[in-house]
Amino acid sequence: MWAPDEFLEQMYQTLAAQRTAAARKGEGSGADRETFAEDAPTRPTEAAHVHAHADMEGAGTRRARLRQRLGLSAFGPLNGPLAPVVLERVTAGDVVRERIEFSTVGGLRMPAYVVVPNGLTPGERLPGVLLWHGHGPGSRTMVGLAGDGWPAAPAGRLGDNVASALARRGLVVMVPEIAGFGDRRLQRDLRRDPNAPNSCFSLSVSLLMAGRTLAGLRVAEAMRAADYLQTRPEVDPERIGSIGYSGGGMVTTLFAALDLRVRAAVVGIYANTFQQSILAMPHCICNYIPGLLEDAELPDILGLIAPRPLFIESGADDPIFPLAGTTEAVARVKEIYRRAGCEDRFDYHIFPGRHEIWGERSFAWLAEQLQS
Repeated sequence: MWAPDEFLEQMYQTLAAQRTAAARKGEGSGADRETFAEDAPTRPTEAAHVHAHADMEGAGTRRARLRQRLGLSAFGPLNGPLAPVVLERVTAGDVVRERIEFSTVGGLRMPAYVVVPNGLTPGERLPGVLLWHGHGPGSRTMVGLAGDGWPAAPAGRLGDNVASALARRGLVVMVPEIAGFGDRRLQRDLRRDPNAPNSCFSLSVSLLMAGRTLAGLRVAEAMRAADYLQTRPEVDPERIGSIGYSGGGMVTTLFAALDLRVRAAVVGIYANTFQQSILAMPHCICNYIPGLLEDAELPDILGLIAPRPLFIESGADDPIFPLAGTTEAVARVKEIYRRAGCEDRFDYHIFPGRHEIWGERSFAWLAEQLQS
């Protein structure tokens, strides 16, 4: 076995078997096991694993383990002053767009756009949504602006931009700039290449060598972004949602799994299995979290959002998060929600497209969940 293909497959299957064995230890009484076996999923080796991840009482332990894998504690307490500053305020027809910044962790300042429906009455409070961009020029494209060195965002299916499309449904939309993109690329990367698309590699290797992860930093900052959004006078702090696409779908998945303030979540063009997506083809290094497969596959992490509402949106022809993996993830997440007694809070849409934002059903779904 010179080429280690079989070695990697054996390693993956061994970890999957270990997760299943660990799940069986807490499977419950014999009667529970008998009932469980009668309606087990198609893949019997995963049956106990799915059953365990539908156990809401054990969710706290699984969240704690995920926090450890991300290295969240290394970023310090997430409770410092936000010190927000409004940098720009523009009225654009039926919405008002602000560019703001605030403090997150370790002295970092996070820029973001906030898009608010125009004409709110004094004291009126709407649901707040965190909208997460993926790989590309950053937050600007989510509000219809061009990123440095990138063409202006096309009108496409969503009209002028995603944030305004959501705001027109009665939501206050915050679009943070994820670390490593847009205005948050490293200066050393830009000195080397003024058109560097992102700083994911430089950030990831530096954080990994220090025992941290870029995913952990992004989740920590997402929690701080939620802190800020809850302070907005137009936002009902009890009605917070999260929606993200591709790399932003990863942020939404991890953030919503860990932060119970997220009342509803939309995961776009990301939900899959690790085996059939980031382990099957080259992906950005920011996707990889050391040791995570010892605890969970991606559908298990999505299942941590239960019993809160979750919507998965994926393209039938997505080349980097393939349909087969999405189909498997949807089936496993649906089973987790069913076993948790909240199947009606899970929905999905496989749209006729590739790796792109769609929104045909998910936007209305998110607004409905947060406004009900």
